[in-house]
Amino acid sequence: MLRYTFKRLLSLLISLAIASLVIFMVIEVAPGDPASFMLGINAQEDTLAALRAELGLDQSKLQRYLGWVGGMVQGDFGTSYQYRTPVSQMIADRLWVSLPLALYALALSTLIAFPAGIYAASRRGKAGDIGVMGATQIGVAIPNFWFAMMLVLIFAINLRWFSAGGFAGWDKGAFAALKSLTLPAIALALPQAAILARVMRSALLDVLGEDFMRTARAKGLTKGQALRRHGLRNAMIPVLTILGLQFSFLLAGGIIIEQVFYLPGLGRLIFQSISARDLIVVESVTMLLVFAVIVVNFAVDLAYAAVDPRLRART
Repeated sequence: MLRYTFKRLLSLLISLAIASLVIFMVIEVAPGDPASFMLGINAQEDTLAALRAELGLDQSKLQRYLGWVGGMVQGDFGTSYQYRTPVSQMIADRLWVSLPLALYALALSTLIAFPAGIYAASRRGKAGDIGVMGATQIGVAIPNFWFAMMLVLIFAINLRWFSAGGFAGWDKGAFAALKSLTLPAIALALPQAAILARVMRSALLDVLGEDFMRTARAKGLTKGQALRRHGLRNAMIPVLTILGLQFSFLLAGGIIIEQVFYLPGLGRLIFQSISARDLIVVESVTMLLVFAVIVVNFAVDLAYAAVDPRLRART
């Protein structure tokens, strides 16, 4: 297990190094000058030069890249060009919105998908299976931003159970904060639950046809007991893959939902920073999200080994 973990950790570090280089190069080739954007088209050249020197834009690309990476390793993400505020502080403020939203949506997705997938697999070809698969097909097809607007129309405008947007803040209490995240979490969770339920059903159907499941039934276990004791564990590997990808998507891909609900999260921060040409914020937030994706995949790899010892034996 230690060797397996070390190999995955080495792969993680290499992936982070490559990702940081790609992010920096892609953003650097983007057209436009942040100093010119901040001062306007009528700014004097000496004023532009002074601002570029203040922001470090007069250094070579290699110097800026090494300074950026070295700062991130030490927890220093630089200073926002637009707000003159440490980027780490801006990220920390918004992470307390995006991270709970992603975890909330993932929890809802899992709570919906697991029972639905297990129910459909245990009733293969019957009305229950057809009904669940039909519902998941609708869930996959509906765009989450359209579903989000329908939730606002029904539960915020008509029923007035929730606010139409904004974030109450954790200082107002956990209940108020989670209540303002409920509609966005549902909008993010249901399409992901539809995908996860289909994967769970497919994985369980593959497992149900294996010899060890027939042996378990022959020993006297009921279909439900065999499914719970032996089927679920062996069907978890593809499900864990989807869970890891879903968490990464929910954390990094909630830009549209955050815009619909006016949530001050990381997605909205990236959108605003791109509009303002605040490149250091875009680079740092993107790198943080890539780091989260890679770390989640690393955790999923370790979960594979915990679920299936055969993977440890191959390394």
